[in-house]
Amino acid sequence: MSADLNALVDDLTRRMDGAMESLRRDLSGLRSGRASPNLLEPVRVEAYGSEVPLSQVGSIAVPEARMLTVSVWDRTVVGAVERAIRDSGLGLNPSSDGQTIRVPIPALTEERRIELAKAAGRYAENAKIAVRGVRRDGMDQSKGFEKKGEISQDDLKVWSEAIQKLTDSYIKRIDDTLAEKEREIKQV
Repeated sequence: MSADLNALVDDLTRRMDGAMESLRRDLSGLRSGRASPNLLEPVRVEAYGSEVPLSQVGSIAVPEARMLTVSVWDRTVVGAVERAIRDSGLGLNPSSDGQTIRVPIPALTEERRIELAKAAGRYAENAKIAVRGVRRDGMDQSKGFEKKGEISQDDLKVWSEAIQKLTDSYIKRIDDTLAEKEREIKQV
């Protein structure tokens, strides 16, 4: 494999885009007032011997502005779904009615807004960790090329700077996305 900075940067960019997309998905689940099926998107349920997304064990509906319902397809996982929603850190208290789980959406108190902002911060930090992991992988690949003699030490410095610049741009995008979400959450 010949060493090509553009190919490496393209690969790292694609992987960092994945971290950004994951952050957007997670943040879309944090509500700012109204019930939304996206709210339960990050919830993972212990079912069938593994952890699966909630959407794989039931369908989510919004019957009214402050209520979500989850129609669980398999009666044996109703308890696990209820537990997963309760333990998700979203501050929700589900109750089951047969195979339907009702999830009332509480009004956003100041305390709840702070809690949601903290959750958004955790999601952003996870995205930063993912981006930094991609950076570390890119740096390791660059050093490997240098060790094999495919690039010079000067090239390694140029590559490292390019990778760091890419990383910094993604960290800034994550910070901007978080700031926007925090404004949305704190807006009364």
